[in-house]
Formats: sequence, structure tokens, C-alpha cells
Amino acid sequence: MILETPEEFAAVLPAGRAIAGLDLGTVTLGVAVSDIFRSIATPLETIKRTKFTADAAALLALAARRDIAGLVLGLPRNMDGSEGPRCQSTRAFARNLERLTPLPITYWDERLSTVAAERALIEADTSRKRRAEVIDHVAAGYILQGMLDRLAHLRAHS
Repeated sequence: MILETPEEFAAVLPAGRAIAGLDLGTVTLGVAVSDIFRSIATPLETIKRTKFTADAAALLALAARRDIAGLVLGLPRNMDGSEGPRCQSTRAFARNLERLTPLPITYWDERLSTVAAERALIEADTSRKRRAEVIDHVAAGYILQGMLDRLAHLRAHS
């Protein structure tokens, strides 16, 4: 089931289970996971993309191993907020994934998440080679942390 807002997503999430954040690229799929309290996002791994069936199988196997309750896909909007071809591709990935899993799926505006991840890695004095290896799942961590912060805000004001 694809849910368009954090409020809808929060309403269907069971308590006490982690959620995963995804940074969907054309070559890789960065994955981050939350703790069971949904307060902290931790970059986990980068899945090398091949074809949708294999990508989905790897992602859903990881979700099963980690007892993931929901998926947050980074939505790469343009800086003016409009949606271009990359957003369409992300939404198509979500629609295809929705057919394979009962997990709720939602989106988080990922503008500047890769920029923030790159800055953090540079500040941590990470080598260029290592940055290339981890940038996608670190960006997934930024995406997921944004959603976790929003969910915390919703809990505090409900």
C-alpha cells in the first residue's frame, strides 16, 4: 500500500518495529534502518541494482531479516518542488514493489539529502573512494531521519 503523507503512513505502522529508508538511484539502492523506537536512522548498506525483480528480492529479504514495518522512499523532487523523470521512476518502483509486499510504502522529499551526506562524509575526512562506496546508504539515512523526525513530531502533537 502506497501512502502519500507521513500522517497516513504513521496511522498504519505497528508499534515496536523498525522502518527502512531508501535512496533509489539508477545504479544503486541505498538502505538505512531505524531503531525499533523510530528515533535514529542508521545507514546500513548499498544494494547494487541489476533488474527490478532482483533489486526487489534483495530489498524484501533485507526487510524480512530486519523485521521492517514500512518503507520510506526518497522522492527526488526538483529544487522548485516539481516532479521530473526521476520522481516518475521512483513512483514506478514503488508501484511495482507494492505488488510484491504488504508493507506500507511512503515518500520523503529527498532534496539535498545527497549533498548533506557528502558534506558529512567530507567533514569526517572520508576518502573519495570510501565516499563513493557509502554515499547512497548515508543519503538513505538522511531521508529516513527526516521521516523519523516528522513521525516524532506527529506523536508529540497527537
